[in-house]
Amino acid sequence: MPLDELPSWLAVWCREHLDGEPAEVLFRSQQVSMVFGLRLAGGRDVVVKARADDGRAVSCVAAQARLAERGFPCARPLTPVVRVGALAVHAEEFRAGGEVLRGSSPGVAVRCAEVFARLMGELARVIVTPPLPNPPWVRWDETGSETWPSIQFLDDLDQSVVSGHIVEAAERARWRLLADGLPCVLGHADFEAQNLRWRERQVWTVHDWDSLAWQPEAALVGAASGAFASSGPPTLAPVESSEAFLAAYQDFRERVFTPMEMEVAWAASVWMAAYNAREMALCGGSPAGSHALRAQAAERLRLANA
Repeated sequence: MPLDELPSWLAVWCREHLDGEPAEVLFRSQQVSMVFGLRLAGGRDVVVKARADDGRAVSCVAAQARLAERGFPCARPLTPVVRVGALAVHAEEFRAGGEVLRGSSPGVAVRCAEVFARLMGELARVIVTPPLPNPPWVRWDETGSETWPSIQFLDDLDQSVVSGHIVEAAERARWRLLADGLPCVLGHADFEAQNLRWRERQVWTVHDWDSLAWQPEAALVGAASGAFASSGPPTLAPVESSEAFLAAYQDFRERVFTPMEMEVAWAASVWMAAYNAREMALCGGSPAGSHALRAQAAERLRLANA
């Protein structure tokens, strides 16, 4: 990407907050956030992230900084969150390298569960303002009676393309999740293979700290148990692999979920999968998640008592 195609505010922002202007664009991506990998004049490589300022960013970056200070494998923030118009912007170190761990076997699930248990244990020691509103794919508790959280660009699309089995699974899982009354904790709500990098058998970096959420621990673990294998378009891990993830997480955290927490975990795995399947259907994306949900929903909902 040529430098002259960068947003007009970015060079000035880098000069003011990083003491150097961009000299080269290493990469650019845009999903929920705009992410720019930059080499500054002088040779330092950094990542600048900008997203709509919905009030979440300050808490997410603060929590990421705490974990980086303690040696958790994540990029260290280099600046606090700064408002640029309607955007919340911060910079972090460029932590390059590592490979995506692909696969959905129980063995892969256990490796990922160990990382998630360590992550959740570290976040349990972090005190920040809850990063609300939650990311939409775990926002089953949004006020109102609708199945889905209000996302204007999705709500304006043709809903008839969303299969009935997706809506039914989401409604049943949401009912179970709203009945639990469990306390909320801070956790990572987008624990997918594509957001982790590994060096041999050791995790090298956990990415996407914009996706911290404030939900019950069991629900966050359940969502991760279904999503951990997504290395591209979102899908749903096999039931036996989610079982392995849930069991391993409890072992690594040295605590046993109650029967209610186990039901909540299974319900969260269904709701997140249904949210992703709906979004893929509305946006013309991969049907893999929808197919996996159709095949697994009955068993997962049975385990959720939903």
